Amino acid sequence: MARFTPHTDDDIQEMLQAIGVETLDELFADVSPKFEGELDLPPVLSEYEALADVNRLAASNVTGLPTFLGAGAYDRITPTSVEAVISRGEFLTSYTPYQPEVSQGVLQAIFEFQSVISELTGLEISNASVYDGSSAVAEAALMTARQTKRDPKVAVSTGLNPRYREVIETYRVETVDLPFDGGVTDFSAVPDYVSGIVVQNPNYLGVVDDIAAAAEAARKTDALTVAVCDPISLAVLEAPGYLGADVAVGEAQPLGMPLLFGGPYAGYMATRAEFVRQLPGRICGETVDMDGRLAYVLTMRAREQDIRRARATSNICTNQALTALAATVYTALMGPQGLREVAELSISKAHYLANRLREVGFQMRYPGAPFLWEFAIELPDVARANEALLENGMVGGLDLGDGVMLIAVTEKRTKEELDAFVEVVVNAG
Repeated sequence: MARFTPHTDDDIQEMLQAIGVETLDELFADVSPKFEGELDLPPVLSEYEALADVNRLAASNVTGLPTFLGAGAYDRITPTSVEAVISRGEFLTSYTPYQPEVSQGVLQAIFEFQSVISELTGLEISNASVYDGSSAVAEAALMTARQTKRDPKVAVSTGLNPRYREVIETYRVETVDLPFDGGVTDFSAVPDYVSGIVVQNPNYLGVVDDIAAAAEAARKTDALTVAVCDPISLAVLEAPGYLGADVAVGEAQPLGMPLLFGGPYAGYMATRAEFVRQLPGRICGETVDMDGRLAYVLTMRAREQDIRRARATSNICTNQALTALAATVYTALMGPQGLREVAELSISKAHYLANRLREVGFQMRYPGAPFLWEFAIELPDVARANEALLENGMVGGLDLGDGVMLIAVTEKRTKEELDAFVEVVVNAG
């Protein structure tokens, strides 16, 4: 049998006879319209010529520019050892670890990721990751409805990443707006019919929001609190589990993943032990084998692949194992002190830039509001400022409209880059 043509003519005839048609044209008769004629394709290229074309196209991309764009994905330093580990064949090409007896290495890596997330969030149970931060938030919103046995409605504010809100609503979960003033959310008047409260900290506009206030409001209405957190921020802020959050979710991209043109990333989810059966996706557990040796298995899999679809907690049936491994390797390399230094460097550099911008006459959108490494600044012409920054070899911040730019500063930015940013923005008017 040929490697890339597994179906011989005899195989095809046997199949056609079995289904009661004589030709392949009859088999595909319902596929209409059928294409007639020849495709207008470019000339056949050799492997060398095709690769040369691809390299020429790739060379047109601009890479390595200092970027001040954040809003959910951040340009952080990725140690080269992260890529060295995740590119090993046993990780890079591994398949779904359904057979634990031949998948102990991958299962242990998954278990270690869960351990990292539990430690960062202060919650007992973590799943093995989901697709990205937005799907984690949406799954958490559904989780609140299952646990409270209420209609899927969650209270959110402007402080939630709008992309996350869009995905929540795509999941057919209704969102209820909360008052938002001065860059922070007011949780004093949460409706008593919502299944959950979703609070992002730091929020989409960079401001440190109040998870404890959200948790207190949720307890009064018997709802659940979902905290959406940047994992790097948990090196300097109190863990959401210790502030009363029932579920912690977010995007793991800051943990050792380059921007990657927008993905793939990994969403993390953690919760209290009492809610473990509502947690979607995979969970890896630690056990012992028949000889008493430490072993790892997938456990408590309430997914559509394992039970009836209507009873499944989620239709997410996999996890982002390779990118979750990158997050695990990065966190292990950095350790608690390293993560804290990354956060503190980012904070100090962001506050330096904010102070410089204020000194030259620009105003913060939320003056006095506490922020970490992302902040909103008012500019006369954001689009022009971003054009000027790009002309000078920098990627500017996110244009929020209404003359406001959202600026992210990570540990990667140098003082020279920060000063150059200010000079270009001032000259852009």
